[in-house]
Amino acid sequence: MLPRVLEPEVMDSAEEAHDYDAMDHAAVNAQFVTDLRAAGLPDGPLLDLGTGTAQIPIELCRREPTARVVATDLARHMLALARENVARAGLTGNIELRLGDGKRLGWPDGSFATVMSNSIVHHIPEPARVLAEALRVARRGGLLFFRDLLRPDDDAGVRWRVETYAAGANERQRALFDASLRAALTLAEVRALVRELGLCSECVQATSDRHWTLSARVP
Repeated sequence: MLPRVLEPEVMDSAEEAHDYDAMDHAAVNAQFVTDLRAAGLPDGPLLDLGTGTAQIPIELCRREPTARVVATDLARHMLALARENVARAGLTGNIELRLGDGKRLGWPDGSFATVMSNSIVHHIPEPARVLAEALRVARRGGLLFFRDLLRPDDDAGVRWRVETYAAGANERQRALFDASLRAALTLAEVRALVRELGLCSECVQATSDRHWTLSARVP
């Protein structure tokens, strides 16, 4: 089994932010929003943890014009690009951007009907902390929807995914993807984490050859 190799928790250089924003995430983001909506969005505010450049909240609000999303990230350069993207999309009334740490959220318990996140977990050295905070600020009966990368079994698996899914990317972008795959969790590791938080391990499924998804109602 390939060991987990941590990468920096915060991608906060202008170069990293621009490289991330320039990568073609359109298909992955569209599928995230499709699956999120299929899970059944409850009425009420949404929280997006680790929003990056706000590509997913933008996609969601284009399909759900009445949605109100609070989108947080710990990287100032990511949020700077997010503000540009949200304004360009004409969605400043739908999406509120906040600088914040997903491990230490300032909202009271049960503040959000939905807490969602795409690709934050692999950045966190102790992922249980961000999952526990997400669960805390989600209201009872609300939706917890997380998706992230799966760590491959070996180096060959990493190389294949980089060559397959980042073939058109530049060298820095390919290196970022390689590092993210190595920092990701296995399906068994994620299931163990959610079980410790009182959620069913079957709520976590492998949903592609490189992603796991947690979709659960908050007890």
